[in-house]
Amino acid sequence: MTLPPTLRALRYRNFQLFFGGQLISLIGTWMQNVAQAWLVYRLTGSSVLLGLVSFSSQIPVFLMAPVGGIVADRFRRRRVVIGTQTAALLLALVLAALTLSGVVRVWHVVVLSALLGVVNAFDIPARQAFFVEMVGREDLINAIALNSSMFNASRIIGPAVAGILVAGIGEGWCFFANGVSYFAVIAGLLLMTVDDRKPVKREASPLADVIEGFRFVIGSPPIHHLLILLGILSATGMPFAVLMPIFADQILHGGAKGLGILMGASGVGALAGALLLASRENVQGLGRWVAIAAAAFGASLIAFAVSRSFWVSCALLLPVGFAMMVEMGSSNTLIQTMSPDHLRGRVMSVYSMMFMGMAPLGAVVSGVTAARWGAPATVAGGGVICMAAAAIFGWRWPGLRTDARRLIDAAQMAGGVPPQSGAGGSLALK
Repeated sequence: MTLPPTLRALRYRNFQLFFGGQLISLIGTWMQNVAQAWLVYRLTGSSVLLGLVSFSSQIPVFLMAPVGGIVADRFRRRRVVIGTQTAALLLALVLAALTLSGVVRVWHVVVLSALLGVVNAFDIPARQAFFVEMVGREDLINAIALNSSMFNASRIIGPAVAGILVAGIGEGWCFFANGVSYFAVIAGLLLMTVDDRKPVKREASPLADVIEGFRFVIGSPPIHHLLILLGILSATGMPFAVLMPIFADQILHGGAKGLGILMGASGVGALAGALLLASRENVQGLGRWVAIAAAAFGASLIAFAVSRSFWVSCALLLPVGFAMMVEMGSSNTLIQTMSPDHLRGRVMSVYSMMFMGMAPLGAVVSGVTAARWGAPATVAGGGVICMAAAAIFGWRWPGLRTDARRLIDAAQMAGGVPPQSGAGGSLALK
């Protein structure tokens, strides 16, 4: 059977196994995210503590992602991902046991969230760098986009199911379901027949490896400009999700079910954005997409912040999710296309720091700001900053295209792919 271009990465059996297992696992993950936010809000009613829990789950990524990048480049990436998924499974079951037994406290959630953040610091760089081993460089852009599609499809289903389960039987069963869901992705990884990339024997110290990765990022203007924009959006725009329980309950009066619907609406928009990216065959014009999507993300956040109608707010979250996905997916694709394989894990660890590591700082600031000036003002202010950052990036990007083409050609040559072929070549950014 011939697959349409949008699904071409699924012709690889290994990616099929990964895709199916990860879809099930991510539904569970989104169920836990929504249930955990509602649990903390139910126990405390505090926007500050909502921000604190988000901070505890993501700050380890910022602090430890460079170490995770070294592990991704020094060890077999499939084995690293199997280990991290197993650890996440155990943490979810511990949280389920504490909640179902009725002894859970906010400090339990904070500690378990922090431990999961440590796991993610190793999981994200290894999993992102593993894509090229499952599908090859020529279909990397499609694999990244399909992974984003899967992430956001689960984001539609998971919150909706969680909203129903939380209202009906409580948060604990959502945590249990998430724990069980990890078996699917672990099974898929174990069934793969991928020829695990044997890491190059390295004589340099771990510190030298970290420095090498940062030196490459800093010395590559297109990459570090993309990462700076991503970090600003993560710190100032993404905290809208942390404050969503407040919007759902106090502002839009939707309760736990309303929270699930709101999160699902954002997921619908993000899924549409991911499918749009999956239809692309090269990286031509993605830099412009990044700038436009970042500006649209900020404008949509401002509109969402001023809405007081539940269904209007749901509608406004569609472009929020769409623009967020296009910006982050396009940035991921461009950065991976410009990165040589021997540095891929470390480069993606910096991506992890900007994507997830900056978010906790924004979450704490947003929690405190929301407590003082209200959640709508906080989200609107973040939208203004996102639009300003998008304007600056859009102004700078045309001058960075020559460097971007050079990096893409160099990465393809190092990977054995002739320039101007596969995921994009020296012509791809014209």
